[in-house]
Amino acid sequence: MVATQFASARLQLVAGRRPQQQARRTLSVQCVAAPEQVTTRVQRNKNIGKLQAGYLFPEIARRRRAHQEAKPDAKIISLGIGDTTEPIPPFIVEAMKKASEGLGTLEGYSGYGAEQGKGELREAVCKRLYEKVGRKPSEIFVSDGSKCDIGRLQLMFGADMTVALQDPAYPVYVDSSVIMGMTGGHNGTGFEGVQYMVCRPENDFFPDLSKAPRTDLIFFCSPNNPTGAAATRAQLTSLVEFARANGSIIVYDAAYALYISDDNCPKSIYEIPGAEEVAIETCSFSKYAGFTGVRLGWTVVPEQLRYADGTPLIQDFNRIMTTVFNGASIIAQAGGLACLQDEGWAQMLQLVEFYKENAAILRKTFQEMGFTVYGGENAPYVWVGFPGQKSWDVFAEILEKCDIVTTPGSGFGPGGEGFVRASAFGHRESVLEAVERFKAVYGNKQ
Repeated sequence: MVATQFASARLQLVAGRRPQQQARRTLSVQCVAAPEQVTTRVQRNKNIGKLQAGYLFPEIARRRRAHQEAKPDAKIISLGIGDTTEPIPPFIVEAMKKASEGLGTLEGYSGYGAEQGKGELREAVCKRLYEKVGRKPSEIFVSDGSKCDIGRLQLMFGADMTVALQDPAYPVYVDSSVIMGMTGGHNGTGFEGVQYMVCRPENDFFPDLSKAPRTDLIFFCSPNNPTGAAATRAQLTSLVEFARANGSIIVYDAAYALYISDDNCPKSIYEIPGAEEVAIETCSFSKYAGFTGVRLGWTVVPEQLRYADGTPLIQDFNRIMTTVFNGASIIAQAGGLACLQDEGWAQMLQLVEFYKENAAILRKTFQEMGFTVYGGENAPYVWVGFPGQKSWDVFAEILEKCDIVTTPGSGFGPGGEGFVRASAFGHRESVLEAVERFKAVYGNKQ
């Protein structure tokens, strides 16, 4: 039997104490939304119910739409979501075009491919990026993106893991942990059961591992999204040593590694001795070749990495990939292979350099206005401090006064409060226009 709820109202009459006063009536209404008729008796996943509001970036998009509706003539510039804007380099496009046309011929058609990725692409990823650090093509799993792989890794690990992560950090680390049931509820600041390893200017954006408790998983991103901080070789060495001492597994997100120009900051966790026994690395072509819509990435699972009972993780991840994934697009993989050839690699690095120049422009602008600024050198993000202010308030002010979308730092975790992130992914003319708007509003305030 389906129960139906109706809105209820309560009327309270308060008579005036003096006869000459007109009686005052106070209407107190308590409303309960009447749901549509429900047929199933299936309960909602209680863990999804724990999530706070919407995912960060859809919430930003919602606020942008509301602003545009209120100011229909405003030309909004987005420095918020980290979505690439420039065309995919021509050598890479031609490779995907050829693969696409090939699917229209008997000779060029192919159906399902290996779930782990085409052999030649796995070999190319390994040769270009991992051969010198001891990895093998068989350890590389090609996918539709590192964000998707993080979800698959969570599925592999299951709900009984304990989790630590940088704070602030990319929201998917926390939200996927919540959905899996690894955490408690939200306490108003963060989720219970998650170890937030604070990374702020006071500790050079690297956690104090001497105070960090032992957890099964450690999510770590370098260069960090959102702060733009790239971990040094010494810092990553201490992280690997910490994981080895505690028997933990590092899930290392290297999505922005090609933006690193400092030789003292490794581009791969496997540059650190012993990392192959405690670390998984995930990466993507999204921010390198403009593949945010094409979707192609990879995850490296070393043969040496094992569970406490001796089972190789690569065995289980292979099982996950072959169970819930049918392989990345043949067309996308052709593009990925082109990215790793000399001509494609050179064009891809030019694209990375373009976004780095955008970041340098933004960084210099905020510095000249007197703001404290981080990032923007080894990463495509600029992390701007607004001490004593709430991040969402600053986001709202910038949107209202400048018609510019940024990202509130607190959306990445409690450690991000008081900061906003400005993304360097944008057309050059848009970045230059944004700079002029910032100067007009904030240039004389610092």
